[in-house]
Amino acid sequence: MVGAIELVSPANKDRPATRQAFAGKCVGYLRNQVGLIVVDVVTSRLHDLHRELLELLELDAPLADWGSPDPALYAVSYRTVPVEPARLDLWPHPLALGRPMPVVPFWLGFDFVVPVDLEASYLATCELLRIAV
Repeated sequence: MVGAIELVSPANKDRPATRQAFAGKCVGYLRNQVGLIVVDVVTSRLHDLHRELLELLELDAPLADWGSPDPALYAVSYRTVPVEPARLDLWPHPLALGRPMPVVPFWLGFDFVVPVDLEASYLATCELLRIAV
């Protein structure tokens, strides 16, 4: 496995155990140098899974610069840099209801990145599911 895109669900955020499990799964990806994108558009629960993920990591991991103190909605792209000491690079994107979602980098290797257009993916999914937007 070289990459994973995790879409946060309300169930991922409903109890401490499920938040820990979600963060632990993501840490497992990163420790195995799997590129990761986490997209959190859950408005019914406000727990910050990005922060929980960072608390579990044993790497030099920067906090996201959201441009606001604590956005409820976000997408973050992560890449583990396999040099000593290992570190984590991240590309945070605050999200807002009614605004287009960003294009985020999807690291499928240390030096191989694919842009993922979240807005185009969302619109295509709505069309396939016949959901009006």
